[in-house]
Amino acid sequence: MALSDKDRIFTNLYGMQDWRLAAARRRGNWDGTGALLAKGRDWIIEEVKNSGLRGRGGAGFPTGLKWSFMPKQASERPHYLVVNADESEPGTCKDRDILRHDPHTLIEGCLIAGLAMGAHAGYIYVRGEYYNEHLVLQAAIDEAYAAGLIGPNACGSGWDFDLYVHRGAGAYICGEETALIESLEGKKGMPRLKPPFPAAVGLYGAPTTVNNVETIAVVPTILRRGAAWFAGFGRPKNSGTKIFCIQGHVNKPCNVEEEMSIPLRELIERHAGGVRGGWDNLLAVIPGGSSTPMIPKSVCDDVLMDFDALRDHKTGLGTAGVIVMDKSTDLIKAIARLSAFYKHESCGQCTPCREGMGWVKRVMDRMVEGRAESAEIDVLEQVTRQIEGHTICALADGGVWPVQGLIRHFRPMMEERIAEYQARRGSPTPTLPMAAE
Repeated sequence: MALSDKDRIFTNLYGMQDWRLAAARRRGNWDGTGALLAKGRDWIIEEVKNSGLRGRGGAGFPTGLKWSFMPKQASERPHYLVVNADESEPGTCKDRDILRHDPHTLIEGCLIAGLAMGAHAGYIYVRGEYYNEHLVLQAAIDEAYAAGLIGPNACGSGWDFDLYVHRGAGAYICGEETALIESLEGKKGMPRLKPPFPAAVGLYGAPTTVNNVETIAVVPTILRRGAAWFAGFGRPKNSGTKIFCIQGHVNKPCNVEEEMSIPLRELIERHAGGVRGGWDNLLAVIPGGSSTPMIPKSVCDDVLMDFDALRDHKTGLGTAGVIVMDKSTDLIKAIARLSAFYKHESCGQCTPCREGMGWVKRVMDRMVEGRAESAEIDVLEQVTRQIEGHTICALADGGVWPVQGLIRHFRPMMEERIAEYQARRGSPTPTLPMAAE
């Protein structure tokens, strides 16, 4: 069953209606917000926990649990809410549509989340390239201030809440929560060691929670319609609705809000017009944005789109950026392109990432040509394992997972490319000693 229109949270995802406050209110935003706030911090956190909402930014950590880590008692240190709108993952474009078409869902969510974690101030960190989106968001915030929805005594609740927009400068690494905090403080965006975690020592050394745009924006509707309603979609521990970004070799690329745990094939055929040339022309899919390993057609036939089902196939839901690749795709070249991206975006703080991502990129460039030996595939895989899990943040993990997915499912393609190159040259190419060039 497809998600019905009455159950959609983002009712202006495609910008068919006005984004401004009057139109947003007609769609149900800011309806009874003061009454929700009056129920108090503990009730809000418990409802979010019971809804089963997990972070929509990639990691999938339970949202209510994350909020509960914030200190319960007020102290001389303020609490901060930080919203991660630094949407820089290749293949992901869901937050952009929320910012430009449905900004009041996010602003209302910020107010509710702020009260739930004892924060009187929130910062929305917007990707630098999202210039028009930041203009719309700032205008919507100004409307909310003028209407008394945020600011002093927000929505008549007695809670003061200020909201600020901060523009980034186009660095992918600032999507990592501690690097984002560093950037907000005016420093170079480089991840911090954890612990201490942001809930204890975050922005300006004060308790902070960082959440993704979509995660915050769904909260008001969850509270209005009830945790059980949201938990009724998808499988246990994978509940709710989700915006999927479907692109690549499909007939109708689109963003669509759908139920979690929908079969991947149904998602593509129902909303994206199917694979170009038919389902049998499918070669592979990257299911959750560029940092998640690809899966071949044999897995795509039956896999469900949720955190656990994709993890069972050694990939992940991530941000649900679904990249579809048909049989015309040079998969080796595609993954080499991603390796170049992660090499370029490494902040350089950790040696395995700073040195390793450049090495992986250079080896993948040779694999595209076939200018390698079959044994080097094993060396490449081994090095990705040495990089994975040995850095402060997960950028290096996301940088090597696509390579691991390629080797796991399409090693024969890589071996064939090498054999073709050697056949053209007339003899094996002695490249193994130069693998670390």
